[in-house]
Amino acid sequence: MTSLLAAALSSSEPLWRSIEQPLALRLAVAAAGLALIAAELWWFLGRHGTAALATAAAGGWQEVTITVDGGYVPARVRLQAGRPVRLTFHRLDPSSCVARVIVPDFQRSLDLPLNARTSLELPPLEPGIYPFHCGMAMVRGVLEVVPDQSRAMRSRERGVAVSDGPSDGLS
Repeated sequence: MTSLLAAALSSSEPLWRSIEQPLALRLAVAAAGLALIAAELWWFLGRHGTAALATAAAGGWQEVTITVDGGYVPARVRLQAGRPVRLTFHRLDPSSCVARVIVPDFQRSLDLPLNARTSLELPPLEPGIYPFHCGMAMVRGVLEVVPDQSRAMRSRERGVAVSDGPSDGLS
């Protein structure tokens, strides 16, 4: 074995030969690699599905249950502005990564025991996007707070009922 190595080293030929591949094959491999990168970016950073709507509960609360099992389901929750929120997390995933949920905009965190439901209450929120994530920030979700359409509609109705002239300012 050593004589083969010695012979190869003393030879003027390189130990490794480069193998030329057809240009079409190189382009196909590069395109497949870029497609794989795009798919990973879409999977980890893209929006998946539609936002789940919170349900109305007693006392004006908005409630939603988020299952924690390999991710947050739903990962995007739509809420109405100006109403308190109760998020109930049901953790089924034994991974320690999802043992805690953090809502950084409210400086709140919550331990999530396995196979249990744990609630996090938040005050009435302003319209906007509020992210939440696991303790390692690898599993993410979003609270999407939109203006309360029913309140806006009631105030518009009151404005129309009280109005005694055109609202375009041309009178």
